[in-house]
Amino acid sequence: MKSNPFAKLLGLYAVIYMAFLYAPVILLPLFAFNDATIIAFPLSGYTTKWFDVLWNTESLHVAVKNSLLVGVSSAILSTVLGACAARAAARYNFPLKRGIIGFIMLPMVLPEIIVAVALLVLLMQLGLPLSLWTVVGGHVLICVPFCIAILTSAFNGLDHSLEEASQDLGESRWGTFRRVTLPLVMPGVISSLLISFTISLDEFIIAFFLTGTDVTLPVYIWSQLRFPSKLPSVMALGTILLAMSVLLLILAEWFRRRSARKQGADASSTGGFV
Repeated sequence: MKSNPFAKLLGLYAVIYMAFLYAPVILLPLFAFNDATIIAFPLSGYTTKWFDVLWNTESLHVAVKNSLLVGVSSAILSTVLGACAARAAARYNFPLKRGIIGFIMLPMVLPEIIVAVALLVLLMQLGLPLSLWTVVGGHVLICVPFCIAILTSAFNGLDHSLEEASQDLGESRWGTFRRVTLPLVMPGVISSLLISFTISLDEFIIAFFLTGTDVTLPVYIWSQLRFPSKLPSVMALGTILLAMSVLLLILAEWFRRRSARKQGADASSTGGFV
């Protein structure tokens, strides 16, 4: 069987692309454990002192607390709003449905710098002070489309006959949602929470424009890049954030796939009695 030269070329392109994409990610932990303060090869030795510096930096601890507050608040609000929109899109037909959903999803494709400047101008015109809550509002705006994309898939895979059976047995709509619908889509909800939290935790542009005196973690990292002596500790902090982001994304994907398998199993078991 003859080998396809196009397939080899495509494989070579994939390898080069992956190397270009992930080389900086591999270099980040290398320099985080490097003993020298200069970010350059060859490495001078192994050390964990840059991670010890993080534990003794009070301003970093404050930035971490701010980011956790913003991330958790943004994740909860985005998931609640995304669940409402996804439920409406999957369950009901209403005028201009596609246009409305498309308008809500627009921040997913808009450049963040445009969104940040527009929000800053709006807040200045309204006379609202910049704070962590303005950052939460900006992050909710960009996280809701991702939550809708995840939760729409969960609600579309839901067997509506289960909800109808619950209501036929005398359960209210809220009781049906709490006892039947929510447990079935809960893996999708958890996936939405994790994805939106990760996006909010790593987001810089909107936080840079909308934050006040209380900076978030990405803004703090940017402020430290002006000092060459701080670069190794920034590398150590980046390594921790990278590991956390990868872990959260893996968990989110696991919950998403679990939701798909669960709904598929429910659909097949229900189909056996129809």
